[in-house]
Amino acid sequence: MPAKPKFTIVTCTWNSAATLADTLASVQRQTCQDVEHIFVDGGSTDATLDMIAAYSGNKRVLRDVGGGISRAMNQGIEAARGEVVAHLHSDDYYASDDVLATVAERFEREQVDWVFGKVQVLRDGELVPPYPMPPYSYRSFAAGRAWVAHPAVFVRRDAFRRVGMFDENLKYAMDVDLWLRLGRVARPAAIDRALTIFRDHAGSVSSANKIKARQEEFRVRRRYLRHAPLAFGIYCLRYMKRMRELQRDC
Repeated sequence: MPAKPKFTIVTCTWNSAATLADTLASVQRQTCQDVEHIFVDGGSTDATLDMIAAYSGNKRVLRDVGGGISRAMNQGIEAARGEVVAHLHSDDYYASDDVLATVAERFEREQVDWVFGKVQVLRDGELVPPYPMPPYSYRSFAAGRAWVAHPAVFVRRDAFRRVGMFDENLKYAMDVDLWLRLGRVARPAAIDRALTIFRDHAGSVSSANKIKARQEEFRVRRRYLRHAPLAFGIYCLRYMKRMRELQRDC
């Protein structure tokens, strides 16, 4: 059996031909190539599967995976052989050629279970400057003052065995739920630079359903109220303000 790779990159696809080329190219350009790439496809009928077939990387394809994005991401985790798992969706791509090398060095230097960095947004063809990264603590994340951007998160595979995977009943806040579970038992290392480019467009779940996403996030955070009650109270104030703004803009 071949040696286990350092990284497993999970890419969920569904009729992703318009954007997938950038995703694939960004992985192929990485200076660290100790990688397996798992594609979890939801039944694409465009050129997506042809593009994956032509892709020369160390790859595996899981076909016709239904049940929503959380289930697709979990299927990728379950199939992973790498020491570290990352989800790089077919709308997204790595911000530079040394992302995986930088993350690997941080894992080895700090001996942590997860690492995250910044995401830079691509909107209307223009890169938006990334927001400053507030210092991370469990309480600051529970309060909504610090954030963890899913496309720039890297987690040791063993950590999923300790805290579980994505909640398949959630549609929007499955990542917040997982980071709240993971953050209780393992402090992450933060890299204060953009690791991933995220395309913000009309079809993005977070853009098209902002109110529903905020409501689900509130329900998720309430699950962990007992672990950081004061932080949750602060979050509630932020939540009410943000909801008023969203409802006013509708």
